[in-house]
Amino acid sequence: MERHFFFSACALLLLAASTASDARIVEHTFFVQNLTVNKLCNTQIITAVNGRLPGPTIRVQEGDTHGVFQRLSGWADGPSMITQCPIRPGCKYIYKFTIIDQEGTLWWHAHVSFLRATVYGALIIRPRDGHSYPFPMPYKEVPILLGEWWNTNVFDVEKLAVATGAAPNLSIAYTINGWPGDLYPCSENRTL
Repeated sequence: MERHFFFSACALLLLAASTASDARIVEHTFFVQNLTVNKLCNTQIITAVNGRLPGPTIRVQEGDTHGVFQRLSGWADGPSMITQCPIRPGCKYIYKFTIIDQEGTLWWHAHVSFLRATVYGALIIRPRDGHSYPFPMPYKEVPILLGEWWNTNVFDVEKLAVATGAAPNLSIAYTINGWPGDLYPCSENRTL
């Protein structure tokens, strides 16, 4: 029986500069939905952002404020049900923090159970206008996101670990930007 999960949420991500002189607004809309994928000879349903694995890349500058709407709660990060409640289907969530003294590439990811296996993406932080990187400017920028792939639903992986008290089952493949290498069965030969 095909299983569908509780996620069909929409989150609005708002990025605003921290000073009035640099004020700019960059909006990212995240549609968190189930997606049918075929990888490693197996078709399954995963949860993804905007129909992509990995999700969209967010590009900001140092000093930008990053936010996702959240009501009546100062808890905005950390494990679900401990410091933050999961986003309910159809709801919005605003989360704000200021990026200070950081440049480079980070990643954003889900904190609900094993959704972090498929709900993630790059967060690229550029220097403020008029400032340079603390390293030589790269010739080309290609985010590389490493991940893992299970040929089963990631919720089932977590449920089994909780039920048995054992570590979660090992993934069957590692991924680069959501794709297993071409040496795995049924893989596509893909290059960036």
